[in-house]
Amino acid sequence: MPLPLYMDVHVQKSITTALRIRGVDVLTAQEDATITLSDQELLDRTTHLGRVIFTRDDDFLVEAARYQESGIPFAGVIYAHQLRVTIRTCIDDLELLAKTCDPPDLTNRVEYLPLR
Repeated sequence: MPLPLYMDVHVQKSITTALRIRGVDVLTAQEDATITLSDQELLDRTTHLGRVIFTRDDDFLVEAARYQESGIPFAGVIYAHQLRVTIRTCIDDLELLAKTCDPPDLTNRVEYLPLR
């Protein structure tokens, strides 16, 4: 089963558009009307939806670590630094993860981009 992704509000529209062109299942915070949710609420929301969240927000890593330390299950987080990881790398690596991973592969995990 392909990996469905959820784009945090901090993700550039060009990444979402390119992934959709490549056939990746993507939902954005803007489309889901969750742009005002806290990181905790958003992580709960994406877990409820069964989608791994992609974010470029450093603060989101703190929330994911808290969940891991507390044993609170979550669907997974993929993170890429705003300045150190290019949009092109994000697109290529997210497509690879979406097409080769199953949702359980990222459950309770944080995956960092770039993959290489």
